[in-house]
Amino acid sequence: MIYKKILVRYGDLTLKGRNKKIFINKVISLVKEKLADTKATFEYTHDRMYITLNEESSEEVIKRLNRVSGISSFSLVVEVKTTDDLLEVKKSAVLLINEQIKHKATFKVETKRADKTFPKTSIEISQDVAGYVLKHCENLKVDVHNPQETLYLELRNGVTYLYLQAIKAMGGYPVGVAGKGMLMLSGGIDSPVAGYLAMKQGIEIECIHFESTPLTSIESAQKVIDLVKKMAYYAPKNSIQVHFVPFKELHMALLENIDESYNITIMRRMMYRIASKLAEKRGVLCLINGESVGQVASQTLGSMHTINSVTNFPILRPVCTYDKNDIIKIARMIDTYDISIRPFEDCCTVYVPKNPATNPTIERSVEYEKRFDYETLVEEAVNNTKTINVSIDTNLELSLLGLEVRNVL
Repeated sequence: MIYKKILVRYGDLTLKGRNKKIFINKVISLVKEKLADTKATFEYTHDRMYITLNEESSEEVIKRLNRVSGISSFSLVVEVKTTDDLLEVKKSAVLLINEQIKHKATFKVETKRADKTFPKTSIEISQDVAGYVLKHCENLKVDVHNPQETLYLELRNGVTYLYLQAIKAMGGYPVGVAGKGMLMLSGGIDSPVAGYLAMKQGIEIECIHFESTPLTSIESAQKVIDLVKKMAYYAPKNSIQVHFVPFKELHMALLENIDESYNITIMRRMMYRIASKLAEKRGVLCLINGESVGQVASQTLGSMHTINSVTNFPILRPVCTYDKNDIIKIARMIDTYDISIRPFEDCCTVYVPKNPATNPTIERSVEYEKRFDYETLVEEAVNNTKTINVSIDTNLELSLLGLEVRNVL
């Protein structure tokens, strides 16, 4: 059976009261954006979107729908005209079931009668269609309490939509509806996942990366470009801005002036200072990172408390309670894992101390910071930050000279 339509559900967005239209309109905008280069067309009701494929590949459309936050679920549906005897509905139900269900199974019919002008109730429709299906599908038996398969019917405006499966979508809220956040993006596994989860909750992201070439390899910065290309599939307009902060001078000052055990703590404090200044310039409302409680020395609660004290910006840690395997599972799903494990270290990992402080104090951090003029170095880093717009079609190569960008398209 060739599917011609996809039914899209908004889920909890329909419960947003007076703000419901804002959320739903944002989802509609994102879906149309992701499918802009296709022949797909759209119809809307207050709680549904219907996508007519117009001979587009259903697999390709589904792949793109899976990148739209705010969609609860969707289904490939068969659309038939509703008549009082439901004959076309019954015939289509048999065709659909015989094609999709090859094994013996228990089933039930579940009806949503949005068209209240239809003379039968939802229960009567389900019973009528189920009786016809049983006569024409020998491998099925009715079980209304715990069925293995369910045939869903939705009656709306003179037509009935039939489907067997509701495919779980990304969920959450449409990206952008919650404002912007600044993702502190390393080349590791965790921060891209944190960015994805932030977008899933409606936050549009910009990324900030601290590069220390030649103390760190240019391949580390290249990883960031490649990671953002993967994340951009979930972003508005398939595009994310990345701010590359020249961190070498600060990095050198830290290595020269700070006790090894506090090096990562002070480094992170500097990064938060820079990120906060850049976020303020960009009108961004929060900072986001990939910290997971206790995973490394700088991610103990004591370390977080000391590091956080340099900024008043809200700091979101979407993966803070996740196990590493949970994070890896999401990284594989969004296709960032293989990029993240490339063996090129960023400035947070290239000089990891042998005995880092796991419970650093604010007071001792402040004393260490008095050893050098970090404020000037922070301002220089902010002023010399370079911004790159990365889309899913970006093909950029970073040179060793000042992080110059060469477009190799």
